Amino acid sequence: MTVFMMLCCSFLQLPDVFADRFAILKDQVAQMESIQVEEGSVLAGKSLLEEVRQLIEASPSTDEAFDALYYRLDLCRQWLWDHAADRPRKPHNNFQEEEDCWRIGNELLTLRLEKSNLAMTVNTAKQCWRFAPSRETDLKLQSGSFPLAAVSLKTAEAFQTGYGTGMTLLLKGYEAAPDLEIHITLLLIGSEIVMDLVMNEPETGFSALNWPPEVTLEPEEKIWSVVPRMQGMLLPGNWSHALHQEELVHSRTLYMPWWGHVREGCGVQIILETTDDVGAVIDHPAGGPTRIWTRWHASLGRFNYLRTVRMVFDDESDYVTMAKRYRKFVQERGRWTSLAEKLLRTPNLRMVIGKPVIHVGALYHFVPQAQLFNKNRVENNHSLQTFDVIREKLEALSRKGVSAAYVHLDGWGYYGYDNAHPDPLPVGALQGGWDGLKRLADSCAAINYLFAVHDQYRDFYKNAASFDERLAILRADGTKDECSVWCGGPQTILNARFAPDYVRKNHDLFKEHGISVKGAYLDVFSVVPLEESARPAHPMSRAECARYRLECFELLRARGYVVSSEEPVEYAVNSLDLVHHAPYPTYPNIGGGEACGIPVPLFNLVYHDALLVPWDFGEDGGWGIPDGDAGRLYCLLHAGLPYLDPSAEAEVIERTLEAAAWSERCAFSEMQSHEFVSGDFRKQRAVYANGASVFVDFDTKEYVLTP
Repeated sequence: MTVFMMLCCSFLQLPDVFADRFAILKDQVAQMESIQVEEGSVLAGKSLLEEVRQLIEASPSTDEAFDALYYRLDLCRQWLWDHAADRPRKPHNNFQEEEDCWRIGNELLTLRLEKSNLAMTVNTAKQCWRFAPSRETDLKLQSGSFPLAAVSLKTAEAFQTGYGTGMTLLLKGYEAAPDLEIHITLLLIGSEIVMDLVMNEPETGFSALNWPPEVTLEPEEKIWSVVPRMQGMLLPGNWSHALHQEELVHSRTLYMPWWGHVREGCGVQIILETTDDVGAVIDHPAGGPTRIWTRWHASLGRFNYLRTVRMVFDDESDYVTMAKRYRKFVQERGRWTSLAEKLLRTPNLRMVIGKPVIHVGALYHFVPQAQLFNKNRVENNHSLQTFDVIREKLEALSRKGVSAAYVHLDGWGYYGYDNAHPDPLPVGALQGGWDGLKRLADSCAAINYLFAVHDQYRDFYKNAASFDERLAILRADGTKDECSVWCGGPQTILNARFAPDYVRKNHDLFKEHGISVKGAYLDVFSVVPLEESARPAHPMSRAECARYRLECFELLRARGYVVSSEEPVEYAVNSLDLVHHAPYPTYPNIGGGEACGIPVPLFNLVYHDALLVPWDFGEDGGWGIPDGDAGRLYCLLHAGLPYLDPSAEAEVIERTLEAAAWSERCAFSEMQSHEFVSGDFRKQRAVYANGASVFVDFDTKEYVLTP
């Protein structure tokens, strides 16, 4: 009797239990009605939904039947998704192979690649951009140079991702390198083309690959090349002066790894995404045209990883839009750190923002072997001002109203400036020894001047106490880089693998002697190209060189230092707070002379609010200032920090403090725009994100700061 009653109760409860579950299925069917199927499938969709509704109304009474109903409903849902008008779709690939070329395209771009010579043509809505064909110098191996197109087999096929459409190209059958295979992928993503290059190079002895080639341009005034050579320049297609520059990126050739061209308001921008072993060749004969192309270099004799170039096509373009496109590029890749963020990680940076920069030196001593040794006035090869003299000058400047400053000290080492590195310590007795340096550092702290030292861990002087050839770079061809230019004379290059521990040793010594150092400038690290070494016991790739240099910066930051270096090559910007100059290129000398091209602040349009940059403050030229131009106007235009000589008089001090205040006002603000107000490029305006703007006239030397 008891069992019978329990069964009766369970049957009575069954409909109620299933009723809740049927309600869930009915809700799901109602949701499915919102799926709009494509034209031609509407009736089929309605029929399937009606079938599911009827099955639910039949109210199956077992778990097995309910599960079967759900699976039938889910099949209906999947069918509706698969036939929906707005379902996910992969991009349409219109890859075409013709007798003489391959073609790909999307709604914004079409690309044609010639089979015979690999010449590439890209069409936008308004412009046609042609790239040069393959040539003899494309590919350099130990076996010689030959065109990329000089192969027995060229095959291409469609290639597609969920965000772009394109093709892959296989090149093989080089007579001089039968086992060599090169894969090139071209992917169209909106108005951009991403090119990947991979080389299977068994024992080929790779040296360099010049690809992609240059955009072919006409030598016309209204065709502009936009080049972030140093701070930046515009190069008209018919520029009267010749220019030839070829070097790795992360150098003065290209502070930032990109360039572009503008024709009739339309632009093409080349961004080098893989930057450790790549350079560019800039070739402009007098009168033009301009040619700029990519050059990939071996990494310790190998191609050995995928290399990537991005090409951006924009029918509404100029140098500002290119700079802003690149700013977005580095921000999206975590390669952009704002000055505000840097202030949080290094509170001492507050003592530098909006402050004059005072560059002073103690001991300079040129050895007779140095190329800069003055043979006409030999007594001028040695100059000295003691730490106490420098201290007294700074204290006097403070009393003149310069209440805060950044002090950069040269020549504190045993033999003085540019000498005996990486073993400059102990502090030179001639300058005042450890005690004199402590008095100077303590005085700076008392008058609110941040005290920083010049330092060097790349140039490896043969008069260094620990000099050993095994610590030096050895190139892949067995040669060494040696020179004898600077004060200390004969030198080579220290393998960056050893640099961090030298930095640690020297700055531990400062601390042990009670020297309150709050900043350090590591010379040349942020301006000379990355280097590699083939020394068997300590090989180093360029990527590893970058890692070791950055480690030097970071270990100083861990001590609370404000970290600086020479000029702002991009890989180092995130680790730096300040660089001494981001100058414009000039000729005949890089530090001064006539402007090279038309100066434009490309670097500042990208990085102004990420890095502090001082400017020479003179009236006529200076380091990176074209002859005839006032450096103080560039300082104001860029809202940079002004350099100040300790012996400056009241008028100069007043102008310097005005520039410093302007720099502080704009330090955390993006340089949003820059424009030429006059056709001769002499009147310019820059606008910052905080609403501030500056107008300068390089002819009259007038300026307006607003507000």
